[in-house]
Amino acid sequence: MPRPARRLPTPRAMIVAPQPEAVEAGAAVLAAGGSAVDALLACAFTQGVVDPMMCGLAGLGVLQLHDPQSGETVVLDALSTCPAAATPTMWADRYLGECTDGYGYRLEGALNEIGHGAVTTPGILRLLDLAHRRWGRRPWRGLFDTAIGFAEQGWIVRPHVHAMFTANEAAYGRVSFAEKLGFTADGRALYLREDGTPKRPGDLVRNPDLAASLRDVAAGGAAAFHEGDIAARIAADMAAHGGLLTRADLAGFRVAEGAPMRIPFRGLTVALPAPPSGGIVVAEALRILGHFDLAAMGHNSPTYIHTVSEAMRVALADREAHIGDPAFHPPPLERLLSDAYAGEVAARIRRGERARPMAAAGEPRDTTTISVVDADGMVATLTHTLGVPSGVIPPGTGFMLNGAMNWYDPRPGRPGSIAPGKKRFSSMAPCIVFDGTKPVATLGAPGGAWIGVALIQVLLNLLEFGMGMQEAVLAPRFSATTPAIDIANRIPHAVQRELERMGHQVKRAFHSYPFAAPHGIALWEGVPEGGADPQRDGMAMGVA
Repeated sequence: MPRPARRLPTPRAMIVAPQPEAVEAGAAVLAAGGSAVDALLACAFTQGVVDPMMCGLAGLGVLQLHDPQSGETVVLDALSTCPAAATPTMWADRYLGECTDGYGYRLEGALNEIGHGAVTTPGILRLLDLAHRRWGRRPWRGLFDTAIGFAEQGWIVRPHVHAMFTANEAAYGRVSFAEKLGFTADGRALYLREDGTPKRPGDLVRNPDLAASLRDVAAGGAAAFHEGDIAARIAADMAAHGGLLTRADLAGFRVAEGAPMRIPFRGLTVALPAPPSGGIVVAEALRILGHFDLAAMGHNSPTYIHTVSEAMRVALADREAHIGDPAFHPPPLERLLSDAYAGEVAARIRRGERARPMAAAGEPRDTTTISVVDADGMVATLTHTLGVPSGVIPPGTGFMLNGAMNWYDPRPGRPGSIAPGKKRFSSMAPCIVFDGTKPVATLGAPGGAWIGVALIQVLLNLLEFGMGMQEAVLAPRFSATTPAIDIANRIPHAVQRELERMGHQVKRAFHSYPFAAPHGIALWEGVPEGGADPQRDGMAMGVA
């Protein structure tokens, strides 16, 4: 019997993200004739309501966009900056060490992670405002409707949201999320039950204060947040509790605009954001792996996992050694991405030389992503975050501020050290793949230190093995961000045994879908095909 004919309409546009409510918001905008940017904004505003520890109005992010009308591909960088009052030595005497998973730094009193001193200058609204003025078609005000509706009428706690609410990171040296939810009276009222525990799956969250803040931004644009009444509320709360952030910091934030790095691979081009964003790890690994016939090794074979892991380790070590804020530490990109260096590293891998294992580096899960393609061929992909949530909800605003000071090294004189106006390296790396000048895929992922290793593997699944986007996202992953090779539980035990025989330490995760959560859209033959990682609660939605 032949396969039944597909009886669904062929989509002309598509959006994918980890939150179904936010995907619904973006798809409605696409259906109403909005651009990819319009849909992305409606989705992002809704994400900040229904995933409040992942992102929000006081967050940071990176957008990559391809405009088919002009042919330009642009990266907008709204990574947060240290407030002007920050100094390199201000926490040096409180330094206790790095977090044991490699993400962030431990201080006496956790001043860099929870509370008002942890807050950096946010910029995501400046980015979204700029993108809309350049590439939006629908009225700005109307892009907030779904977000405001969920804030006022309520949204139900989903499984992944509950997992975040109850995440206890004490083993890593970080504060539990429940403590952050309860840090302010507003947080306790919004997110805790009467017994003081976080709300559970199925519980309703209503946030009328956030609805009011969203209405202010809908009416006044990013200026309402950075220069208006909201800025005044944030600054007053900071001043009352010894925070670093001021109204001048908020007013002075500007988005950085630039071209992406363009990396050749298998006759295609992968466009990735340059430092301080995380595209460098993906770019360097692809340059190295281009010297191997990976398909001949077999997908997720022991030889394949060994080879890709070694390339990951070199790229991660080079990132740690060389990459910070380019305004303070210019990165040696020409060397790291050169044919000569990639060939040298590939030769070392072939000789059996092992890269230096990284110190343990784990995943702060408080990040999210969106990818959108519209009917005219515009492609937009955003990854945004709160860094780590600070726990601070300025009274009456309804949104939590970022806690990204945790990203900065309290020890002076290092690439990641504290300095006024400085950005910190971020693993966020939303990417677009081109065949000539035509986009054929877009991809992003939340997942902190695991973003790069996940994107590398999904790109290889797409471009080396010819998988579709959903298959590429679903395929079992591994990670080389620790001294061991960490593998998903779906990788066969025989593969693990062979890797161990080759001399690798291997650690099996109990998760089926660990190591970040990629979401993307493929565009082969111009037809969008979405892929959503099942670790989160998301989905892809097409619009015919």
